[in-house]
Amino acid sequence: MNRQEIYGQIEAMFGLVPSMFKRVPDASLELEWQLFKRVQFDEGAIPNKYRELMGVAISAISKCHYCALYHTELARLNGATEAEIEDAVHYAKSSAGWSTYINGLQLDYDQFRAEVLKACDHVRAAQKSSG
Repeated sequence: MNRQEIYGQIEAMFGLVPSMFKRVPDASLELEWQLFKRVQFDEGAIPNKYRELMGVAISAISKCHYCALYHTELARLNGATEAEIEDAVHYAKSSAGWSTYINGLQLDYDQFRAEVLKACDHVRAAQKSSG
């Protein structure tokens, strides 16, 4: 496809051709557009709403305001509530905070791994016996 045909597909989907696509070189525009559609919009093993909430969390950690806007708005388009968006950001904050803490302390990775696996085994056993 040529650039104008690809732009036609993009405009049909979005009502405009976002400037980020206008900056992609001719040689890779079709590939980038196909990949963008597949990754961002096709249904996958994880429903789009939850993928976008993951995007909200990742953009919060990476501090990318473009990504934060994009993923927050797409999460809303996919049915995410404000409470779900806030929860995704709070989860990201917690994960990033604990990552900073345990990496900064340079905890022994093998011990940490063993403790996580033991704790998960304990929870599975408790779930099995109660259910």
